[in-house]
Amino acid sequence: MITSPAFSGKRYAVLGLARSGLAAAEALLASGADVVAWDRQDVARSRLDGRARLADPLEIDLTGFDGIVVSPGVPLNTHPISERAAQFGVPVIGDIELFALARADLPPHKVIGITGTNGKSTTTALIDHICRTAGLPAQMGGNIGIPILAQNPLPDGGVYVLELSSYQIDLTRSLACEAAALLNITPDHLDRYDGFEAYAFSKGRLFTMQRSGQFAVFGCRDDATRAVCSVEQARRAGGRAICIDRETIVGKQDRWPALQGPHNLENAAAALALVEEIGVDRAVAEAALESFRGLPHRMEVVAAHRGVLFINDSKATNQASTAPALAAFPPEADGPRIHWIVGGLPKEDGLGECEAQLGNVAIAYTIGEAGPRFAELLEDRVRVVKAELLCEAVRRAVENGRPGDIILLSPACASFDQFRDFEKRGEHFREIVAMLTGTPPPMVPRMEGRSAA
Repeated sequence: MITSPAFSGKRYAVLGLARSGLAAAEALLASGADVVAWDRQDVARSRLDGRARLADPLEIDLTGFDGIVVSPGVPLNTHPISERAAQFGVPVIGDIELFALARADLPPHKVIGITGTNGKSTTTALIDHICRTAGLPAQMGGNIGIPILAQNPLPDGGVYVLELSSYQIDLTRSLACEAAALLNITPDHLDRYDGFEAYAFSKGRLFTMQRSGQFAVFGCRDDATRAVCSVEQARRAGGRAICIDRETIVGKQDRWPALQGPHNLENAAAALALVEEIGVDRAVAEAALESFRGLPHRMEVVAAHRGVLFINDSKATNQASTAPALAAFPPEADGPRIHWIVGGLPKEDGLGECEAQLGNVAIAYTIGEAGPRFAELLEDRVRVVKAELLCEAVRRAVENGRPGDIILLSPACASFDQFRDFEKRGEHFREIVAMLTGTPPPMVPRMEGRSAA
């Protein structure tokens, strides 16, 4: 685990003892800190029994505490811990801020930070893959994989690649990334913010923590991202805050099987800019894109059966993330070829950016709570099959699919109406496809990210 003498003798309260919270508590204890820990669940508290004081920070005197470490899942806009901390003048922080405070005691290294509403997990994993392929010690963390504090420190010259949600950025004060990217900002998770502008401001804070000589790259395709880029360009030297350059690689994308579609062109361009900044040779980086296998539930090729391709894009939980998946498969001479499985728990009304891609859809199969609304929106535009359940949608799509077609689960909705999370939805899709086609499900790792904004 990552420890630091900076925490020795200091006092911290840790609220929430799931993955990141437990890792934070363990790292603080191993660093010699005095830790108060709390979780509503007895089994979670029991892991620290006898090693930390078990008490609810909402009920104890917090005078003299150096910080309250909370999970990114704690809604700071409504949870009473925010007011409680303010009463005692104690900062509310997260595990990423603890990592930032520990950096001075780690072997010389660099940090790459990636944020954005969509695409950050793929870009993070891609950068990690490029660095490893180039022979650099690297590991990814933050909103993906193992909590960063639970991982062993990298040797001299290592690269920490951090996917950072807005929730994590909210809890971070001093992380100055050597290189960072803002891919895009679209409306999402607005229940945690006082409107879209506050959400965009949260994303932008990653860049205000950087020094003026450090490097940042921006998607620049939406107004909010362009605005953040403009602010950063005004305070940095030329070339230290730039827009993503897609044009130089657009003709090479067919070499990268796991990076198809316009959104993945953007992810690849951002990744290339970031790794070049830390010294990876461009030719080496581009060659690494060919061997990248992608992430589970993100444009994941599940099977090919009788000429039909099955793709699991369960991570697409809003219209902005589904639209690029629809754009990735344009019609052929005999017409559109996407069998689009759409629906779940709605986050927003309407079709959003998906509307411009309906010409690529042969049939839409509507499921879940949002199914009737999607059917209403789509019936005059494309053929619609009202399936309700995912298993029925896949079965009907298999019946209707022809060689060259794509059966695409890209729901544009959250999963919580029928599934625990988007991973379970994607796993269920794999199982159904395997059952209906007789093909074994792919062996893929489960990425234990928190799937936040």
